[in-house]
Order: sequence, then structure tokens, then C-alpha cells
Amino acid sequence: MKTSDLFVRCLENEGVKYVFGLPGEENEDLLFSLEKSGIKFIPTRHEQGAAFMADVWGRLTGKAGVCLATLGPGATNLITGIADATLDKSPVVAITGQGSIERLHQESHQHLDIVSMFKPITKWNAAITDPDIVCEVVRKAFKIAENEKPGATHIELSEDVAKMDSQGRPLTVKKFCRPYPDPSTVTEAIDLIMRSKRPLIIAGNGAIRKMASKELRTLSEQFGIPVVSTLMGKGAISAESPQCLFSIGFGFRDLVMEAVDAADLILTVGYDIAEYAPEKWNCADKTVIHIDFTPAEVYRHYQPDLEIAADISSSLRSLVQKLTETSLMLDSQWYASIRKTILDDINSYELKDGQKFTIPGTICLLNTCLNDEDLLISDVGSHKIWIGRNYLTSSPNGCIISNGLASMGISLPGAVAAALENPNRRVVAAMGDGGFLMNSQELETAKRLGVNFTTIIFNDNDYGLISWKQTINVGRSFGTKLTNPDFKAYAESFGIKAYRPTTVKELKLQLKEALDSKTLNVIEIPVDTKVNYELSMKTRKLQCAKQDVEGGC
Repeated sequence: MKTSDLFVRCLENEGVKYVFGLPGEENEDLLFSLEKSGIKFIPTRHEQGAAFMADVWGRLTGKAGVCLATLGPGATNLITGIADATLDKSPVVAITGQGSIERLHQESHQHLDIVSMFKPITKWNAAITDPDIVCEVVRKAFKIAENEKPGATHIELSEDVAKMDSQGRPLTVKKFCRPYPDPSTVTEAIDLIMRSKRPLIIAGNGAIRKMASKELRTLSEQFGIPVVSTLMGKGAISAESPQCLFSIGFGFRDLVMEAVDAADLILTVGYDIAEYAPEKWNCADKTVIHIDFTPAEVYRHYQPDLEIAADISSSLRSLVQKLTETSLMLDSQWYASIRKTILDDINSYELKDGQKFTIPGTICLLNTCLNDEDLLISDVGSHKIWIGRNYLTSSPNGCIISNGLASMGISLPGAVAAALENPNRRVVAAMGDGGFLMNSQELETAKRLGVNFTTIIFNDNDYGLISWKQTINVGRSFGTKLTNPDFKAYAESFGIKAYRPTTVKELKLQLKEALDSKTLNVIEIPVDTKVNYELSMKTRKLQCAKQDVEGGC
């Protein structure tokens, strides 16, 4: 069997449905092997788009998304998406072509040492230099990518090796059990919880993977323990739950920090330091119980008093079983008023007739238009702050935000993957004008595939988040202003339905029409950014009030 055919058989053996990527000379054999397989190859318009599609596929399914590129510039164009997958803990297997082995010892056309280049941004990567190692390399790449904590791996296949004969057979994919929590450690955790008066859970990225969110909700709701999520942990507990205190993870002190400050015990569940540094919330030497698949990273501001390093869902289930045997009675009143204050604040941004469009005002509309089973994918920009803060998420992966690497340009290609993963799910990709034009070419990919989702472009003709932060820091912005094409005409040039509302009434009607249409569409919303600075002033007052009372952190 030709090596490229065996390679594709190994991909089929791993359950791969799609490979996102670009064709090249050096991956020609692999492409024609894919043509004969049950795997669908999806040509994208840029390798970064392919990597982001694989990234979001992995995050939604828990199975590694696969992206493909040729050597040299094709491989280097994957880098941002691969790095995003690793820092966002999304399983991805990247495959790149390479020139014949006989020319790799010398300078040659398009040759770069991609394996060395990918080493710092992947969990593991290797070059296939012998046909007989194909099966082991592919199985290892998928196993490592999907194992906790997930991330990206990379395989390089030289064009001459792809043509060779191989006698290999795909290795059996076997499930394995992650470790159960140590009973004595669980007992210690129960003791700490029983001694606390105001325990609080911080749910991170790991809390929405596997069955963790189901067990987390049981722990929280059965014993009245409030939950604050990071941006990538949104949906670990339903926004409708009385125990949900929404999100942390912003560069300012927000309303939810009143609960974090008041808590005397913090249980971190699947908490990811890459997403939100602990010194932002752990500034008072609180008692901390770390619950995650892996031990806590050594960090000056994060030294848990107890660590349960095991399968998260098993750990939470053990805690629930033990706590059920106790007489734990927690007072929920200490955080109920905080939840009400946050909800009132979110709803205060509702758009009224005659008002200018704002991002939080649009999110208020999305909160009423989207259901629990729908999906909102956020790009990176000022809208990410508002979506993280104000979008009411009620299901795991009901809101996807890149907040490890925090990559602009992820939401549009990510929506392509999401629409393929579940064609019946309503998907909204929200982005700024800056992020849209980074991967807007993937609208053609979406149109060609016939997938359906709604793209919302918040247009402020600016790199708005940077402008917001610069203005806060130095009173003005520099290097952020943009000009833009006619986004409506641009979308229509692809044969895509597009909207540009001018009134609040039009926005409501057009948003509903777009979401209900089950078609691919684009909505451009020109936004007023004054609300960003008003939020900064509001949160600054909260910080000053804390410093007046306590002297600050």
C-alpha cells in the first residue's frame, strides 16, 4: 500500500470526518489519497482559516480537528491557529507536506525546518521519515492531542515518503480511564468546605469538557455554592441558575469581584492560568482547592491549599457523594444580591428606539433571540469583553471565546466548522471590522459548502479594544483607526444575504429574520463606542471604593 493511502486509512481509523486545508505540490499524494477515502477535504482560502476551523471543531467535539498545508509558507500560515489551539486547550492535528528527504540537508526551494518551528506551539510533533512508522506517528499525534489537557500536535510528511510502499496497519484506538481522585484528598476537601461559610467556584475551560459541567451543576445547585466562570468556562453552569454569578476575566474590577472578595474558600474547577492570571482574583491569600485533570502550575499567586488532580467529573461526583452525607447548610443570601445587581446592569444596556447602536445593546437582543442550544462564537476585540461579560450562556460550548492565545480572525472560520458539526444549530459569529477582514475570505468557503450561520460585524472603523485601552492609559489612541469597504456590498458579492440596519427597530427585525432564515448571512452594525469608556469609569469607581474601604490589593 502506498504510504499516503496508509496515512489516510489511519485518519479514517481515528474517526476523522473533515480535513481543512490548502493543496500544494508536496501534499499531492495525500490529497489524492483523501479523494478515495470517506473523509471530506475542505479547501479553504487561507491556511490560518483551516487551522481555526480545526481548532473550533476540536473544541466542540473533543475529537481532534485536522488541518493540512504544504511546506514553507503553507506551514507557516498555520502557526497562529495551531498556537491558539494549544493555549485554548483544543485538540488539533496539523499535517504539513515537505520536500524530498534527499534535499533537506541543504538550502532548497521553500524548505524550512517546520518541525523545529512548531515545537514551541504544539504538545508534540514529528516528521515521518520512514513509511513503517506512519501508523505509530498518527496514533500518537491523536492520542496526545486529545489527552488532557488537549492541544495541537503536528505531523510532517515528505513528498518522497508519501509515494513509498508500506506494509503497516492502523493501530487500534483504545479508550483509557483518567485517574480517579484520591479518597483521602476528597475527605480533606470536604473538611475545608464544611469549615467555610462562603465557598465559591471558579469554573475554567476544563469545566466544560467531558461530563464535568453536569457534575459541577449538581455540586453548585444541590449545596447552593455560587459559580463564577472564566470567559472560556461560560456555560459550565446555566446563566438561569440562581448560583450563576456570570464571568470574570477582564482587565478591570467588575461587579462580580464583590463575590470573589467575600468568598472565604475558592474551588477552582478546570481553571486555566493562560486565560486569566490568578493575581487578578487571588490577592488576599484565600484558601484554594484546585480541581483539575492535572496538578496546578507553580505560580507565585496560585499556591492551592489542596489539589485534586484527577478526572474532573469523577472528582466533583465524589465531592457530591461525600457532601450528601453531611449536614452542610450554606446561606445563599450573601451572593443573591450580587447576582441581581449584575443582571440589572446587563439589562440596562437594552437598546431603545432612537438610540445609537452599541455592542452591549446588541448582546441584549441576542440574549432574547438565541436559545440555550444555539452557539455564539466571539472574535477578539472590544466585543469580546462585552460578550464575556453580558452574554447569558446556558450550555457548555454555547459561547466560544478564544482567550488563551486570544486570536483575532477566529470566529468566521470557526463558524464554518460549527455549522458543519451541527447543521441544525443556529450559529452566530460576532466580530469587529478588524477581525472580519483578517479572514473574511472564508465567506467564500462557507458559501461553497452551503453551510448556514449569521455573521455580525460590529463596525467602529477602529481596532476598538486597543483604542479603548490606550485611551484609558494615556488619554488618546494612536495607530488604531481604519477605513473599511462597503461590508454589505462585499457580502453580496459572494452571493450572501446582507443587512445594514439604521434604526433599532430595523436591527430587531433584521436580526430575527437572519437567525430564522437558516441561510448564510451578514449583518453590519455601526456601533457607538462611548459605552466602552462609560464602563471603564463605572469599574474605576468600584476599584476606588474597594481601596477606600480596604486599602486595595
